[in-house]
Amino acid sequence: MTVTSERPPDAEKVESRGKVLKFPVPAAIAGRSWPHLKRDLLVAAAASALIIAALGAWLWSMGTRSTTQYTTVPIARGTISRTATATGTVNPVLTIIVGAYDSGVIQNIYCDYNTRVKAGKVCAKIDPRPYQATLDQDSAQLQRDQAILDKDRTDLARYQKLAEQNSIARQQAEDQSFVVNQDEGTVALDRALVQSAKLNLNYTNIISPVDGTVVSRNVTGGQTVASSFQTPTLFLIATDLKQMEVDTNTSEGDMGGIKVGDKASFTVDAYPKRMFRGTVVQVRVSPNTVQNVVTYDVVIGVDNNDLALVPGMTASTEIVVDQRNDVLRVPDQALRYTPGGLTAFPAGGTAPSTATARVWVLRDGGPVAVAIVTGLDDGNFSEVVQGDFRPDDQLIIGESGQGSGQSAPPPRF
Repeated sequence: MTVTSERPPDAEKVESRGKVLKFPVPAAIAGRSWPHLKRDLLVAAAASALIIAALGAWLWSMGTRSTTQYTTVPIARGTISRTATATGTVNPVLTIIVGAYDSGVIQNIYCDYNTRVKAGKVCAKIDPRPYQATLDQDSAQLQRDQAILDKDRTDLARYQKLAEQNSIARQQAEDQSFVVNQDEGTVALDRALVQSAKLNLNYTNIISPVDGTVVSRNVTGGQTVASSFQTPTLFLIATDLKQMEVDTNTSEGDMGGIKVGDKASFTVDAYPKRMFRGTVVQVRVSPNTVQNVVTYDVVIGVDNNDLALVPGMTASTEIVVDQRNDVLRVPDQALRYTPGGLTAFPAGGTAPSTATARVWVLRDGGPVAVAIVTGLDDGNFSEVVQGDFRPDDQLIIGESGQGSGQSAPPPRF
């Protein structure tokens, strides 16, 4: 292409394949010689390259700037408790089993579920007629044998007097004395039979031996009870429903830390939002083995003044095995956190020999590792026995990549 300054810009022509093409020439380069124009094009190309390079560098720097935002919590003091969990059943402290000594037909029922009873109250009665008949028979036999004894004693006194007068043989008096002794034995046996018959007759009255509340009735009117081989259970009477206990099945792994006097809490399905509190009153060493799983019965005593708890409720319990009050603690989440995927101390460095764990705190906008010695752990928080913290330290528990765009210093150890 040839540019001449003698012709107007809009009259420029270029030959191409036998044709003449016309195009306008910008006024900025019209009349410029080719060497000058070539120099200006080179300068413009160099300037464009610098601009592109600068733009790329800026974009690269923006891509490498940290957008990390740290989630922090303050380092505070509080209570840490280690607990043992178990499932148990709510029961009265003392439950009396009321049975029947006599066999027979239940004639009347005087107690029902939830009946408040006093000691000596008749709760049921067995038909007494067979036992009354036995008493009458034994009493009549006693009366007969007592009359025989009285007659033989009179005869003995007369025989002894006649023997002293030598009116009869002394042997006859001695024989009469033997008869009197036999009569006395028979009367004593009759009296025992009468006493036994009276007891059996009294046992037809099923009475409550204690003050309490009937929590179970296992008999109905007209039912026949048989006490020949095993005493049947007719009633269960709880002595005091204001004092209850929870019998828990505790795993053998928790038995080493549980002791009498430990605090405990539990919930029941009937009151899911209410927490009941009690105290361990007994740790029974007798094992319960079910399908090769060994558990032990730990008894928790609890006050039930409002009678909210009733026998048989299932309780989910927590027994406080160990507790620390007003100690420096950190969330377990902080113990698991490491910035930027780091999993260990940097090459060439090691954790202090006294440290058992490490946490990260936010200082000068960046994470700083702090070695700590931990103590009691309750599953949510860990006690800090030793650690070099500052008053304004914020504990890092997590991070997010959607931050403010400000650069963050690299982690420091």
